[in-house]
Amino acid sequence: MSAAQTQKEGGEAGWGCLEALGLSQKELVLAEALQMEYDALSRLKQDQSGTQTGTMTGQAGSRTASQTRSKSPVPSIERPHLAPNQPHPAPTGGGLQRGLSGSDSSLNQPGGSQSPCSPPARVPPPQGGFKESLYILDSLGDSHGSGSGFLPKGFPSLPDDVPPAIPPRNPLPPLSGPENPPFLPPRGSVAPRDVNLFTPDVDRPKVSSGELNYDNINDSLSRLNGQQGPRGRRVNGDQSGKPVARSKTLPPQVPPRTYVPVPKSNKNQRRVSADPVSLGSRMNGFGYELFQVSEERDEEVAAFCHMLDVLRSAYPHSDRSKNAGFVWSPSVGHEELHQGLGVSVKVTIISEHFREPLTFTCDGSSTVDLLIYQTLCYAQDDLDHLDVDDYLLKVCGQDEFLHNCQTLAGLEFVQQCLKFDWDVRLFLTKRSAINTELSRTKEDDETASSMNHSILLQERPIKQTVTREALTLLLDTFHNEAESFLLSEVELPLHVERLVQSVKALCSSLAAVETPDVTSALNQLPACPCRLQPKVLKDASVLAVRENREKVVEKLTAAILDLVELYCSTFNANFHPTPQSLSSTAPVQEAGHVTNVLSFNVYAAHRIPITWAASYEGFFLSCSLTHGGAELCAPQHTSKQSVSKYLFHLVVWDQRVCFPVQINQLPRESQLTVTLYASCLPPPGADEKGKQRRSIEALGWVTMPLFNFRHVLTCGRKLLGLWPSTPGRTGNARSSSPNFSQPDSVILQVDFPTSSFEVRFSTPSPADFCPQYDFSRLDAVSQIQLQDVLHKKAAFWLTAEDKRLLWEKKAFCQAESAALPLVLASAPCWQWACLPDIYALLRQWACLGHLDALGLLHASFPDQELRRTAVQWMDSISEPELLDFLPQLVQALKYECYLDSSLVRFLLRRAVGDVRIAHYLFWLLKDNLQDSQFSARYQHLLAALLCCVGRGLRDEFDRQCWLVSVLAKVAQKVRDATPSSRQSVLRDGLEEMKQFFSVNSSCRLPLNPALLVRGINIQSCSFFNSNAVPLKLSFQNLDPLGDNVNVIFKSGDDLRQDMLTLQIIRIMNKIWIQEGLDMRMVIFKCFSTGRGRGMVEMIPQADTLRKIQVEHGVTGSFKDRPLADWLQKHNPTDEQYDKAVENFIYSCAGCCVATYILGICDRHNDNIMLKTSGHMFHIDFGKFLGHAQMFGNIKRDRAPFVFTSDMAYVINGGDKPSSRFHDFVDLCCEAYNLIRKHTHLFLNLLGLMLSCGIPELSDLEDLKYVYDALRPHESEADATMYFTRLIESSLGSVATKLNFFIHNLAQMKFASSEDRPTLSFAPRVHTARSDGLIRSLYICRHTRTASKGYAFVVKVEREGQQETLLVQRTFEEFHELHSKLRLMFPSSKLPSFPSRFVIGRSRGEATADRRKDELNGYVWHLIHAAPEVAQCDLVYTFFHPLPRDERAGPTPGKPADISWSPAAGKELGEVKLSISYKNDKLFIMVMHIRGLQPLQDGTDPDPYVKLYLLPDPQKTSKRKTKAARRTCNPTYNEMLVYERIPRGDLDQRVIHLRVLGDGAFWENTLLGETFIPLKRLVPGQHWVDWHQLGAAGSDSAH
Repeated sequence: MSAAQTQKEGGEAGWGCLEALGLSQKELVLAEALQMEYDALSRLKQDQSGTQTGTMTGQAGSRTASQTRSKSPVPSIERPHLAPNQPHPAPTGGGLQRGLSGSDSSLNQPGGSQSPCSPPARVPPPQGGFKESLYILDSLGDSHGSGSGFLPKGFPSLPDDVPPAIPPRNPLPPLSGPENPPFLPPRGSVAPRDVNLFTPDVDRPKVSSGELNYDNINDSLSRLNGQQGPRGRRVNGDQSGKPVARSKTLPPQVPPRTYVPVPKSNKNQRRVSADPVSLGSRMNGFGYELFQVSEERDEEVAAFCHMLDVLRSAYPHSDRSKNAGFVWSPSVGHEELHQGLGVSVKVTIISEHFREPLTFTCDGSSTVDLLIYQTLCYAQDDLDHLDVDDYLLKVCGQDEFLHNCQTLAGLEFVQQCLKFDWDVRLFLTKRSAINTELSRTKEDDETASSMNHSILLQERPIKQTVTREALTLLLDTFHNEAESFLLSEVELPLHVERLVQSVKALCSSLAAVETPDVTSALNQLPACPCRLQPKVLKDASVLAVRENREKVVEKLTAAILDLVELYCSTFNANFHPTPQSLSSTAPVQEAGHVTNVLSFNVYAAHRIPITWAASYEGFFLSCSLTHGGAELCAPQHTSKQSVSKYLFHLVVWDQRVCFPVQINQLPRESQLTVTLYASCLPPPGADEKGKQRRSIEALGWVTMPLFNFRHVLTCGRKLLGLWPSTPGRTGNARSSSPNFSQPDSVILQVDFPTSSFEVRFSTPSPADFCPQYDFSRLDAVSQIQLQDVLHKKAAFWLTAEDKRLLWEKKAFCQAESAALPLVLASAPCWQWACLPDIYALLRQWACLGHLDALGLLHASFPDQELRRTAVQWMDSISEPELLDFLPQLVQALKYECYLDSSLVRFLLRRAVGDVRIAHYLFWLLKDNLQDSQFSARYQHLLAALLCCVGRGLRDEFDRQCWLVSVLAKVAQKVRDATPSSRQSVLRDGLEEMKQFFSVNSSCRLPLNPALLVRGINIQSCSFFNSNAVPLKLSFQNLDPLGDNVNVIFKSGDDLRQDMLTLQIIRIMNKIWIQEGLDMRMVIFKCFSTGRGRGMVEMIPQADTLRKIQVEHGVTGSFKDRPLADWLQKHNPTDEQYDKAVENFIYSCAGCCVATYILGICDRHNDNIMLKTSGHMFHIDFGKFLGHAQMFGNIKRDRAPFVFTSDMAYVINGGDKPSSRFHDFVDLCCEAYNLIRKHTHLFLNLLGLMLSCGIPELSDLEDLKYVYDALRPHESEADATMYFTRLIESSLGSVATKLNFFIHNLAQMKFASSEDRPTLSFAPRVHTARSDGLIRSLYICRHTRTASKGYAFVVKVEREGQQETLLVQRTFEEFHELHSKLRLMFPSSKLPSFPSRFVIGRSRGEATADRRKDELNGYVWHLIHAAPEVAQCDLVYTFFHPLPRDERAGPTPGKPADISWSPAAGKELGEVKLSISYKNDKLFIMVMHIRGLQPLQDGTDPDPYVKLYLLPDPQKTSKRKTKAARRTCNPTYNEMLVYERIPRGDLDQRVIHLRVLGDGAFWENTLLGETFIPLKRLVPGQHWVDWHQLGAAGSDSAH
């Protein structure tokens, strides 16, 4: 194959890459044109010089190659071999010098790059450890077969018996063996040639300076583009000076497993040799080579892949417990399990084994296998040969299976069914019939671990380096220009210009870096147009002497070689100028014993943007040492420099930076952060003051670990790409990897000292002794101080004094396990000498729970051993619990110092064993690829996950990514369309979904791996009229027993904030349930599938508050009845309504607490929903942590949380406070106090998310909001009083209702003409077709209602029906019917409606009589109106019987009290008190009063409570509460305190409590009183009880 084809096939991608790296179009054209002309002239010269020697040699080569091919068996890997016409290399007995790469003439024959060879064979390990196997593709001996080998220059000899450091990745097999001769015949050269000398006879120039015409560059380029045939290079003739360098290689190490080498394309497997700048007269030629290396050439990645091999080997595909291949139904926690025990569960089981479904009623403690056995008893006659383990139960409608050993109450699915009164429907199937396409196979187990599984699934492409082919071309150009320069006798400036241009093109492709060696070599050349800085050769006559030119070229060649090597190691290129082997293992020195100070040399910042030169001056670097975000010493600064122009723009410092820190004082995870600053240049014409006020701006930064993943101190030259500085992002973690993902990042060149030994940081053993004392042994003052510090719950707010105290008293804190993160955050240092004491403390501390261990994974705890211990403590966490905290653990991966860590291994282990965890881990990792700083790390982790889970899951993830990308395109089109055309655009766009499902028979939704769908119902899909225009999608369920799967797909909204909020609310709900308090919360799923898009679960049978309120008109948000009426409509019986109200009270209390703690804002009535079952829940969490929605300068969310009078109306059963309101307040306060106990958990969860990129969670101020909301330093009683005041404040806020009203007005413009009006009291629509035509309507009488109004009884007769129906409707309901009809029809078609306004009492019987006659006229005209009016759905819905119409007697109102109302007979009511005694103080909390009597005029009193502590002859013990307004059931939650009460006096003390009505002119009415002896009070305990009130002097009072 010709070099032209090589370039065309393999190098096209490289050219685009060169451009991306800063090579201009002109330079690309120049390099290509030069190479073309050289090739043409070379061929011409070779044709003229006779071919006899070349032909003879070619025949010998041909024979050898054919023999090799004929002897080789079929299995092969691809490798280049010598072409038939190529001279063979001479024996190489000396050192191999590093060199440049050029064109390999072995590529010039068709098929020349492929040859069969023997299969891989295991060989003994080499005498020495290798980082990589030597990827030289032919092993050659010397002509005598002596076997004496050599290593390349710069590699010391290998010591004996050194263990391999890292296993090789995909090693190429040794090629010497019985079927591959150990050496090839020698060339015809006689004497070895000295490569350091130049001999004109051997190295003739290819072209003279006069033969090139720079004006014909474009013609050359067009000839290249138009050339059809292959362009051969130097096939025949003299090739001395350009052979391929060969070295005798050592065999590769034995890998830990048998690798099957992955076949690569010819393009990637070729080795390209280089044309050297030959400078010697020794006869044998040599070449510089670019050796192919594997993708995992990077040491750390190679070690990571080896770890994956070991990890995967522990989970063979045959272990079905960890490789089920399907999704298990999640279970609930142990504490939640008790909620379901003792509850009877009705289960319906469907199966192909029997015709009719079977229904069982079982106890919650029944196990699944028992249920299967009972089912089989019904279905099978012969049970002897049946094994229950051969069967599984599947959830109908979902692709998830129940563990046979699980109890029913322990299943999340069953708990959900019990909460919402759903049927538990299961499907019985044989285990052998289950589709296990997601399981790993034997083939998966045998595939070596690799990092290349992620290419297809990642949206961000992996960063590109320059290709080998492109670099080869540029090196050829440099070689040729160097030859021309050496041989030039005339026109020296032209040759200098061309040589510098070729060097510039090379440097430009190598990340536009100009090293000091390159600069120094170029300084020996005279000035030329492309390089005009002053440091150049002044006297050009020096170069007239040939030896001087040779010195310049030699120096320049060495500098470029070093640059290529630096580039390859920095960018992990897939080629390298030297074969990769490990130099002899250097002696190791323990870092803890090295007393040298840390220092390094900063040379320059490369790739400075040209705009910076015009905008800034005084560039300087600030270098700081940090550990876990804390600085180890004061930052060090370089001098200020301006931008220089060498080959490129750069800022040169060339300055030593010394830190006043010894290496033995450095913690292992120390990081060096370098920040580039500059002064802004004043705008032209600025005054002197403006020039003095110039600001210093941070332009970029980079952070790197000082110890690498093997814990060895960094050394040598480093290139570090700077990340652009983003102001105001303090809470974000900083990547410890340089920025090479952006092609134009500024690159910093830093030189660290090198030495003859490795400085290694080894982990010390824990100290033998660690003191531990009981907390009570501390003095009282220290106890109080320590408690105050521990109440801070998180290390973020510890002061220096707090840390000193904690570390000093650490031995007294060990009883409280949750204090460990605070104590460790107070450790004064983490250097090598301090670690034994810290590790001893860690070993001795009580094992932390899963949730507390999360606190040790923060960025402030980088220590490897500490993080390993934290992960070890989390190891026993259950799958459901792990899923609860998975987003935080994925974020914590950013805080790991190295790619491999205990946390990575833990997550991969759990993902391998459970499909559900693998599914969510995949999407979380994929979402984090968008974070440019950490994308490289997450790419590797995602690749590792895909490598571990096997082919089946990889294909499934691929399908899901495809599905999401299709939906994202559709959503974008719908959003961009005009509002009127959106529905048609949506339907057209979803046609592509049909194509997707025609290719893929099914796909799981990212929202939940158990949702398996097979198609989409386009007719059922629509969109919402909000800013982001979310899509409402209806997927066809693959399970025929399941309903369609309805989800919302959002594009344009960042769902990570919603996801985090719902996760925190879900954890709050679990805490409540664990404490025995079920708040009936509705928890729905929401998942981000990439930045700005994701899926949300739709909750069935739910409406927004706005939709419910506007049924009562646009001002419905100001009315009290809408919610109660809506619940009554959907729950017509008393029992149903009472259950719905109970659900409403609990869920409303939970929502109030959760939304307050998380500071959820933008709460309008479209963001709050209500299920028909009474469950209330919030949606759309775009604003949280107190970041309120603003209306101009006005904060829209003025109340602490949303709690309005219509919600209180449902709770109270009317517009007056009832005892149910007490229960609501108690629920809120109890729920709030339970969450407060777990303050540290929520601070840990949110703290770990500080670096996730959510704008409203980015710094400690956002965390402080939650800390302040939870008030961890306060007592429960104080918190109860505080939250009661919040409830009062929210209920009294007019701003919330006004906000709702404004939102109603704003949404009116979105109201669709397709929305038909509905009646607020009718649960569903009825039609003439469904009910039968109405023949006549007549209002026969009116009847009194419970609310002291009147209802009218209407007799309804229908055609073809004998039975006459009676329905009851109020005048207001008739008015609502008429109002809704007016929205549908013009007034001319409707009868006139009676006036609503009456003079006198509107509820009088005379008014009712008159209205009965008027309404009779109205309904007669209505039924005889035009058919479209008389027979419309609204009229037929109005006259359809409701459940209340079937009851005898008056129309029932809302029940005033339900089962938990006060018992009858307590005439003067009861008071609820919470009494406690501590530290000589008596605390009396007045909580509630219920059942007070109205005043004599029938109005409700304004009650308050007055207390005396008897005996009290002086009346000095009076305490009182504030007065409540107009209520017989007040809530107070106020604390009254008596101080200096000796404990011995308690038995003699009595509380005298009086309830008084606050009257005008100080005339207070006694409403009741009671006397409470304190004999029953136990000091230290809370006595909470109701106390009966009696009249003054009555027995009940005493």
